[in-house]
Amino acid sequence: MIKNESSKKRICFYIDGANFYGGLTSINRRYTDNKFDFENYINYLVGKDKLVQIYYYNALVKKRINEKIWEKQKNFFNRLHKIPKCKVSLCTRKSRLNILGEEYHTIKGDDILLALDMIEDCYNNRFDKVILISGDGDFTELLKRVKKKGKEIEICYFNNCVSNILLKKSDKIHLINKKIIKKFFFIK
Repeated sequence: MIKNESSKKRICFYIDGANFYGGLTSINRRYTDNKFDFENYINYLVGKDKLVQIYYYNALVKKRINEKIWEKQKNFFNRLHKIPKCKVSLCTRKSRLNILGEEYHTIKGDDILLALDMIEDCYNNRFDKVILISGDGDFTELLKRVKKKGKEIEICYFNNCVSNILLKKSDKIHLINKKIIKKFFFIK
């Protein structure tokens, strides 16, 4: 049976960039998101359905901290901007100190922006199915509310970076493993 335009599901993607990067490096420390082909991976997941919007959330490393990483990230975010229907939301990085007094950085505002965009799209009926690329358990309550509105939920996750309660809220799950990474990595 061939799907006609009216039977295609409308899909929105929400990508937790920091979670994605952490998942990649949990598989192999040398893997980096700037070599991952998000456009083809998303098209693979959408299949014959209709892509409405892609949202990507992350933060740029400050140039003064690491100019080489800053340049790579900037190029990566520019590539994402060129993907049709992709909106990149760059949040802020904040310096923190651990108990040993060593500096580290956290991303602030990414989760709340993702949640606000998803809930707004849900209540404005922009999608039939949401695909969240994250394993962050903080999104569990958000997905419960989206599901209450009759929407389908799919989760793309990494084995070592996922909350089991989050997976239980989904209708379908997609494990991102070495096989998927190799299939969607740019080869240079």
